[in-house]
Amino acid sequence: MIRVALVDDQAMFRAGIAMVIDSQPDLTVVAQAGDGADAEAMVREHRPDVVLMDVRMPRVDGVAATRRLVDAFGDECPKVLVLTTFDLDESAAGAIEAGASGFVLKDTRPELLLETIRAVADGSQVMAAGATRRLFETFRSRSVRSTGPEYDALTPREREILVRAAQGMSNGEIAAAEFLSEATVKTHVSRILTKLQLRDRVQLVVYAYEHDLV
Repeated sequence: MIRVALVDDQAMFRAGIAMVIDSQPDLTVVAQAGDGADAEAMVREHRPDVVLMDVRMPRVDGVAATRRLVDAFGDECPKVLVLTTFDLDESAAGAIEAGASGFVLKDTRPELLLETIRAVADGSQVMAAGATRRLFETFRSRSVRSTGPEYDALTPREREILVRAAQGMSNGEIAAAEFLSEATVKTHVSRILTKLQLRDRVQLVVYAYEHDLV
C-alpha cells in the first residue's frame, strides 16, 4: 500500500484528488494539509510515502515546503511530487532543485496521475507525467558546472548508464541498450546515486544537465 499525503490550498481540489487515489486498491490518502507550513508536522505524524505538493500556496509555497521536508527528514524524506498548472514553471524547477522527485500538471488525466504516483513511489521514473525536457534545460542554461572528483569516481559503464538515465530511459530500456539485466542496471543506478551523493533519479537528471553531460 502506497501512503499518499496531499498539500494544496484548494479544499475542493484536494477532495477530488483524494477520491481518485482512494479508489485504487494499492493507494491510500493518509493526510491532507491546506498549506506548506503544515507539511512537516503532517509528514512526521502520518509518514506518507509520497507527498503531492501544490507549488503555489499563499503562506508557505511548495518550494519552501519541499526544502523543509528534505532538511528535516533527509534520507527518510518521502517522495515529493509537485502539482503545477504550467508545464514550464520556474517554481516547479525550484522545487526539483529543493529535492522534489518530479512534477505533474494539475489537469493530468486521473489514470496518468495514479501511474505517476506509483512510479515516483517506486523510484523508477525520471520525470513525472507532464514534465518536459525544457524544464531540465533551464538548469543547464543557468550555468554549466565542471564535473569534480565525484564524477571521476564513476566507472565508464556507470557514466554510460548515467547519461541514458538522464535521457529519460527506464531501467528496462537501459538494460536492453547495454545488454544487461534490469537488476544489474538498478544496482549501477544505486551506485551512481551514492557516488554522486544524489537522492533519486530526478536529481541525477539535474546533475547531468547542470554538468552538460546530456
